[in-house]
Amino acid sequence: MHTFAFIRTKVMQEKKTLDYLKYVLGNVPADWLNLTTHRLDIYDEQLAKVQFLEKFETLVEKNFRSTSALLELPTAFDYIRLGHPLSCVLEWAIAVTNNHSADHVISFSSMTTPVLAVLRKNLLIQQKTQIHYIGKLPACLDTDALRNVYGYNFSLNKIESVDDVQSFTGSNVLILDKQKIHSFDLNDNVDFIINIQAQLGSILFVNGKKNAEYISEIQHVRRRETIAMTPANTLIALESFVANTPVKFKPSKVAENKAIVLQNLKEITGTNSNALVGSSGLSIQYAIMMGLINHSIDHHPGKDIKFIVPTNCYGGTNDQARRVAACIDLVEVVDLAVDGEHDMVSSLEKVLKDLAREDAVPYIIAEIPTNPRVEVPNLQNLLAVLSAERTTAAGTTAIDPVFILDQTFCPNIHFLGEGEILSTVRAISYSSGSKFPSGGKVTAGYCVANNKCDDLMENIERHLSLCDNEATDLQYEVLAHQLPSMLQRIKDAYVNTRSFVNYIQELLPASKINFVSEALAKDGFTPSVFSLDLPTKGNTAAEKETYKRALNLKLINLMISEIPDQSKYCVSYGQLKGCYWTIPATSTQGTTKEGDKDYIVRASLSPDLDLKLHKQVFAKFVSEIE
Repeated sequence: MHTFAFIRTKVMQEKKTLDYLKYVLGNVPADWLNLTTHRLDIYDEQLAKVQFLEKFETLVEKNFRSTSALLELPTAFDYIRLGHPLSCVLEWAIAVTNNHSADHVISFSSMTTPVLAVLRKNLLIQQKTQIHYIGKLPACLDTDALRNVYGYNFSLNKIESVDDVQSFTGSNVLILDKQKIHSFDLNDNVDFIINIQAQLGSILFVNGKKNAEYISEIQHVRRRETIAMTPANTLIALESFVANTPVKFKPSKVAENKAIVLQNLKEITGTNSNALVGSSGLSIQYAIMMGLINHSIDHHPGKDIKFIVPTNCYGGTNDQARRVAACIDLVEVVDLAVDGEHDMVSSLEKVLKDLAREDAVPYIIAEIPTNPRVEVPNLQNLLAVLSAERTTAAGTTAIDPVFILDQTFCPNIHFLGEGEILSTVRAISYSSGSKFPSGGKVTAGYCVANNKCDDLMENIERHLSLCDNEATDLQYEVLAHQLPSMLQRIKDAYVNTRSFVNYIQELLPASKINFVSEALAKDGFTPSVFSLDLPTKGNTAAEKETYKRALNLKLINLMISEIPDQSKYCVSYGQLKGCYWTIPATSTQGTTKEGDKDYIVRASLSPDLDLKLHKQVFAKFVSEIE
């Protein structure tokens, strides 16, 4: 193609792109801004983002203008923290105007995590990294911690112009602080350009086909250690893109909202110290892990660090722990069996005894109640195991464990407050804010510590800041509004769930339901999620499993087809309205080892739903079982 014709075609394509983006911005579906988890019935994980953009590009090419058409586009990502329709559109638009494919553009809520993503990849492949910048680096980019805790190897180079970046045998990373965050200054010598903007986050441009091998791993960092640029902030970035003007912000009351959130969390958790609030549950979990590693390096230099993790817990937890261990020689993941025929307490006792002999530093990550079996260990026995003094093979006193408790299912329990069950051992608690704390409105997560772990919070905060993973202004605003009603919503949702569970037990006694007992509920364990092991048949174990898996899907499909305005095939929990259905093995346990996955139905009920109708549809399902 002649140069003039190419330029003319490019200009026409950009005009068409901008024109359609203006239409989209004027007709953004409400769900694109408000949902934190999306429909699994129209989601193909192998085609994440690709399938959405293929369909979206068809709308652009045909200039098809219908809000319903936008709503019918396939789900881009299962969790909004990983990506969502608006982030996909922003990334696509930047790629189109730079004559690149959309997978080379990745947006982050964090300014610094894209740097960490490149450094992580280069650590694993033993590639050198140069980080170039104009002016100042983000204040939160703690280069000492990156070298001494994360083990990343890099050099820093302050430059005056993008043209100053020279060819380098390794990766050239360029960080630019830009008000027009969508506008990229490309240089063939730069492998990764990161435009940052303090209130929005960052956009990473993977420059050239030679760096395409980094894309999937960078995406995975976004999935596990941080979140995508939030929908609200992506909308601001898109508006700046279309107008080609610096980003514009509305006044924020973040200081006031943060104070409300921290006070509410003190009351909800019964703890004294201020909570730390991250952009998601996994963001806060990552800060906890890296903060504890930092503490161990400082106070137990050279000693092995062991993260004890349930084999079948939430896949993100399992995967993140193993990803950290893959990068740091001193860190290793130790499996912990917690459900069914395995008892968390006895399993933990054995593991801690073994690690004490090795003189290792033990950190335990566990869910109470467990997911998806909704089991609660004997808490007095758990306390005894955590409190026990152990000795090393050399006869010295072993390091006492830190219990890191994921209490997302029951964030109302006072585990850590003065006089509570875990107040006398080292313990930290965290919860995913996309569940009950926000009612499904934002992804923010939080953690608190008991008095014995106050000294650990400083390091956790250091790494939350380094990764630029603190909750956004809007996340604080939503939490400030939603947290005051959380405890009542938990009570109301439990009432609905207990009624539904009792109905299923009466109607289908051959099924096995995993839910808390009435006695545990009296102690305050009132989750609104249960798992259902449906009755099966067949002559062999394989036949029985195949039949049951088909029955699982039949139940879920019937529920969402009969009650489409309330029942969803979704991984959500703690929402304000409706009922959510999933199969943990194919959703929340996505990265769990196959043998540890649970091919059962998990349901979660909200405080506001038509319970009578759900019971009627379940009765219809039972009547259709052969």
